[in-house]
Amino acid sequence: MSLGDVASLIAAVAFVLLVGVLAMPLVKLGRLFDETRVSVKELTDHTLPVIDETAAAVASTNTQIERVDTITSSAAQVSENVSALTSLFAATVGSPMIKVAAFSYGARRMFAGAAENLRGRR
Repeated sequence: MSLGDVASLIAAVAFVLLVGVLAMPLVKLGRLFDETRVSVKELTDHTLPVIDETAAAVASTNTQIERVDTITSSAAQVSENVSALTSLFAATVGSPMIKVAAFSYGARRMFAGAAENLRGRR
């Protein structure tokens, strides 16, 4: 073996060691990418059902809100009808009842005064 052959052999061994040292971070980087891919897949597998459930919950909530809106509108209409009926009742029956009450009050006072006059004359 000549000196040139030994130098070539040393250079080849050094190159193989250099490639081995540089390959280790690449292998670790490949493992990191594999773990990242697995983590993203698991995250996606767990997230998609949650998103589907959330969409279903939002749709259900929207339906319930529409029902509540209908109920609220009906309650407002009933309230308006009751108010109108109360006003009608007060206008129809209230005024005559006030007149009857006033008349009965006056009649009681008159009869009470007449009774006192009768007692006072005896």
